[in-house]
Amino acid sequence: MSEWSEIALFEMGLLRADEWRAKWITPQFETDQTQVCPLLRNTFTIEGPVETARVYVTSLGLYELELNGERVGDWVLTPGWTSYNKRLQYQTYDVTHYLREGANAIGVILGNGWYKGELGWEGARNIYGNQRAVLLQMHIKYADGRNQTVVSDETWSSQTGPILMSEIYHGEIYDARLERSGWSTAEYDDSDWYGVTVLSREKDMLTAQENMPTRIVEEIKPVRLIYTPAGEKVLDMGQNMVGWIRFKVTAPAGTEIVLKHAEVLDRDGNLYTGNLRRAKQTIRYICKGKGEEWYQPHFTYQGFRYVQIEGVPGDVKLDDFIGCVIHSDLEPTGRFECSNELVNQLQHNILWGQKGNFVDIPTDCPQRDERLGWTGDVQIFIRTAAFNMNIAPFFTKWLRDLKADQFSSGGVPSVIPNIFSEDSKILSSSSAWADAAVICPWTIYLCYGDRRLLEEQYDSMKAWVEYMRSQGDNEYLYNTGSHYGDWLGLDAKENSYKGATDEDYIATAFYAYSTRLLAKAARVLCKHNDVEEYQTLYKNIVEHFRREFVTPNGRLSVPTQTAHVLALWFDLVDETHRKHIARKLAKYIEDNDYHLSTGFVGTPYLCHALSQNGYNDLAYRLLLQTDYPSWLYQVTKGATTMWEHWDSIKVDGSFWSDDMNSFNHYAYGAVGEWLYRVVAGIDTDEEQPGYKHILICPKPEPALKYVKASLQTLYGEVASHWEIVDGQHMEVFVRIPANTIATVVLPHATLSVLREGDRPLEQADGIHYFEQVNEGVRMELGSGTYRFNYPLCDKVSN
Repeated sequence: MSEWSEIALFEMGLLRADEWRAKWITPQFETDQTQVCPLLRNTFTIEGPVETARVYVTSLGLYELELNGERVGDWVLTPGWTSYNKRLQYQTYDVTHYLREGANAIGVILGNGWYKGELGWEGARNIYGNQRAVLLQMHIKYADGRNQTVVSDETWSSQTGPILMSEIYHGEIYDARLERSGWSTAEYDDSDWYGVTVLSREKDMLTAQENMPTRIVEEIKPVRLIYTPAGEKVLDMGQNMVGWIRFKVTAPAGTEIVLKHAEVLDRDGNLYTGNLRRAKQTIRYICKGKGEEWYQPHFTYQGFRYVQIEGVPGDVKLDDFIGCVIHSDLEPTGRFECSNELVNQLQHNILWGQKGNFVDIPTDCPQRDERLGWTGDVQIFIRTAAFNMNIAPFFTKWLRDLKADQFSSGGVPSVIPNIFSEDSKILSSSSAWADAAVICPWTIYLCYGDRRLLEEQYDSMKAWVEYMRSQGDNEYLYNTGSHYGDWLGLDAKENSYKGATDEDYIATAFYAYSTRLLAKAARVLCKHNDVEEYQTLYKNIVEHFRREFVTPNGRLSVPTQTAHVLALWFDLVDETHRKHIARKLAKYIEDNDYHLSTGFVGTPYLCHALSQNGYNDLAYRLLLQTDYPSWLYQVTKGATTMWEHWDSIKVDGSFWSDDMNSFNHYAYGAVGEWLYRVVAGIDTDEEQPGYKHILICPKPEPALKYVKASLQTLYGEVASHWEIVDGQHMEVFVRIPANTIATVVLPHATLSVLREGDRPLEQADGIHYFEQVNEGVRMELGSGTYRFNYPLCDKVSN
């Protein structure tokens, strides 16, 4: 018998538009041309002890909130980026401890952000609107039960501040001489301030914060100061990062400190900014001259490893600069380590590529005049991302924007949130890109076992499949329209970004794949009529694919690595032809001196297709190549994040074209999924997803001596470690969390000599059954920790 627990409470936000008493307000001096970030403020009185106080706030543009002279919260770039005219997040803050009895003041700084600032590489502005505004409502509950509400309305005041310009791409100009000390305190004299204008703006699109907030997640110090051949003073942060520099300076009033950010140095050792295109990534700080001054930007962020410093009086001191790393504050979940340090650096690069591009939305790159949510990059990388971090809330938010921005035709924009029209020159509804509408919800369901997002996105998934169904010469081939193809494939024609794999081939392959996933989703959601319809559609697509692209003898009509990868991984060929096609893929790789030639479409599945079809050793060989083109080539060139191109830096130290050469682009980091699922062997069962039924089937090769991987699931930690000891024995460590079961296959093991610890299997606890199979020994395990050891056969030990 136990005592009752203390009373537990929960609270809810503002769930309906009519609960908002606040009004949208904008500064009266606002014009279309101004770049100055306005300050808005008001005062109110607290009469008695306060029990709780909550602020609900959002903005058109970005905002920072202050109360009684203090910054509220540690979130940055709020309210985030959504399809603003359809969905706009508001944030909730507990501000109880900020309030004091008597006079109080509240203040808001507004920035252009994604809403009004420059967006895209064509210099477009005001995509969502041309007026920055704030909507704020504070609910105060007194200890005696009284309630008070403070709202944004026509009684507020507005004025200019020290931020003269702040843009996502271009950086910030801050004149500290223009600071209005104490502007968000009750004592401040705002008699010379302007009023505000109330906007007749709807509130129906408002939704409570859905994703984890963007924060300064960690801080790093510069590792060295470089004096370049061009005479520049450059900080090396030691890591290509995303965020900004916080610095301190002591200088006379009017001294201008300039920080220019870049990802790499050129082959002469000078700062390289060509790949930024129109993005300036420059911070200008004008000193007020009153002793030591600290500064960090407000409504911008940079992608960089190197920072050129100008204007600092005297010597540049490393301790005066701090790198503030920002990204959506997602829980780390995965860890991968092996005996090869270059591969460990690759995993580091994959993770940091994810950090730098998960800034409220999944962007393609964080440095140039782009930083958009490209759907192709996202669907390629999402399973890898789910190993590294808990991405469920992150993608819940993003997929809701995909659904909101999906065209009435069922087509899907190439970037989400969408900033281009359906008839723009930016391709919409491209195969492998638009398929994110299906692949991403299904992947989230697999990794977390939650039907809710799958159900929420089902109509969007179905609309995309029906769009493809309506496009082709018949309903079973998607052979019309323009597509990105195997983007950046190395077999592309001269002056083309598209690889050699036929676009109709890729489009129909993904049509089949998405239809198959849709049928699976329908079965999960008990949509029985749709299950039958889309299973039949899938079979017909595969049949027509084979007629169109596979000869009777099992030869593909498209002679590229990517074509063979898709045919194998998407199960598009008859089983009798599978061995021949896998052998042909291996031959293409061998003929290319054991190197890949795949682009964005083929690369994510390349090693999977090889390992699945008897060429695991070849997959390892591709992984471990260190010359161009390979994953480790960029590691040998000093990369600390993933590159957009296999040769972003060429062998001679020159660069790929300035037009499109990001050094922080996670797409090719999709190999991380293979590292976890195949090399370490951690996977989940589609029938019991979310790691309720865990699958552990590592595929070791002697090229690696050990692998250690773990994943924090909703049930607890799953771990799979294997080690080849003295080239003769295999040791495998497995951890299975509570309330789950696991099917484990120990590769190349023999029952007669297999041991768990020092015991034969029949004497070990937690092993429900075991059997000898072609791959080794298969067993079912309950929760617990297990250590297996057995002698290796010659195939693995050699």
